[in-house]
Amino acid sequence: MTLVLRARARAVKTLTLDSPHNRNALSAALVGELAEALADADQDAEVRAIVLTHTGTTFSAGADLRDPPPPEALVGLLRQIVELPKPVVARVTGHVRAGGLGLLAACDIAAASTEATFAFTEVRIGVAPAVISLPLLPRTDPRALARYYLTGERFDAAEAARTGLLTTHADDVDTALAPILDGLRKSAPDALTETKRLLTTRVLEAFDRDADGLTALSARLFSSPQAREGMTAFLERRDPAWVV
Repeated sequence: MTLVLRARARAVKTLTLDSPHNRNALSAALVGELAEALADADQDAEVRAIVLTHTGTTFSAGADLRDPPPPEALVGLLRQIVELPKPVVARVTGHVRAGGLGLLAACDIAAASTEATFAFTEVRIGVAPAVISLPLLPRTDPRALARYYLTGERFDAAEAARTGLLTTHADDVDTALAPILDGLRKSAPDALTETKRLLTTRVLEAFDRDADGLTALSARLFSSPQAREGMTAFLERRDPAWVV
């Protein structure tokens, strides 16, 4: 089964997450296939930029609780997006949850429709947004992030743009993306690479400094009793025991 669809038009490679049965959750298989597709796009001399999008109503529901990727694999995927010499643009027309927000933050530009919703739901199943903090903390408003990290509340595209999670939002996301992609097509490839390197310095510093510690934290929390209860409750569609 192919989990990432690939298409190219006018120097833009579109990678589409296509795992609707689990709302494009980040399974070990999907993470591996997306990493391979990104590497192939990087090697394609005809590709100026990459668009990351999705089928269905959900961009990504976060980690696949039935087949989660190792924390190291998710760190590697996020770093790969940040380090890729070509700009990566997220196109979102649905919901984004938990680890899916890490993908969004790793992209250089992120656009969403007004129908999109966002939530850091980790605390509600007994874990923390550990690994995805690597691209998120350097790029988003710390006060807003504190609220949504700690409460798991859902927020809309306008709020996501205000906090720095999104670059832009519109009723029609493709209308919003048209001038952005046109600008990338008009830009010199080497200049794009060097400009992206300038923009990602702080993010990569966070990876160098914090990746090992956050990977260990993620592994510890996912194996904790509270996480077992939280994930079981989620799969059984009930409240976990700590809800008051």
